[in-house]
Amino acid sequence: MTNTNKIAGKNVLITAGAQGIGESITRHFIDGGANVAIHYFSSADVADELVEYAIGKGQKAVAISGDLTREEDATALVEKSVDALGGLDILINNAGSLVARRMLSEMDTEFWNKVMDINLTSMMFVTRAASAHLAANDNSSIVNLASLAGRKGGHPGSLAYSTSKGAILTLTRALSAELGPQGIRVNAVAPGLILGTSFHNTHTTKESADATTAGIPIQRAGNAADVARAVVYLASEYDGFITGATLDINGGVYNM
Repeated sequence: MTNTNKIAGKNVLITAGAQGIGESITRHFIDGGANVAIHYFSSADVADELVEYAIGKGQKAVAISGDLTREEDATALVEKSVDALGGLDILINNAGSLVARRMLSEMDTEFWNKVMDINLTSMMFVTRAASAHLAANDNSSIVNLASLAGRKGGHPGSLAYSTSKGAILTLTRALSAELGPQGIRVNAVAPGLILGTSFHNTHTTKESADATTAGIPIQRAGNAADVARAVVYLASEYDGFITGATLDINGGVYNM
């Protein structure tokens, strides 16, 4: 039987790979036999635990800290990842944050720019630095983390966040066209309500989560593993004809 586990032995960089959805993504890649470079900003303990987990399974792993809104940190992250793993096959652009809820009337330039830098500009920095390394392989892929908010506009107070996530949908399509001739596929996932993460623990009330869940056709919220499985699926070589696509992970509450 042909081995369909195409991520075994692949070198993967996951930004914000030590918390929430990112942690689950990292664990799924490790369990699939991949070597991992785990970027973190504040979750050093979890990053170190993940490195130990991967090494214990006989795989390469490294944890690298950095503020990806700083161009030099983003470039250094990629270079350190390549040095530690010996190359780069897959990039998972997971880093991002709502930061805080602010309505248009409360929006100041500094806050707007901060959200754009965290969610969008940092993704460009990392992808730009990684693209040449990805192009060195016959089959490489990028998966970007967008959001249902980028489709629908989000809940009140998420104007800046939703706008940045909507831009990631367009960034994904544009990069797929630009990088496709170099053998790099670029896709995105757009998660809906994913409970059990620091994002929703911080920014979503129980009442809001319950109300949202009641409107989901399959009558449950998502979890981090729901997203991680989709990310691994899109990243895998056996899906080699999928590029420029966004996979919506929201239980059917929204589709297009």
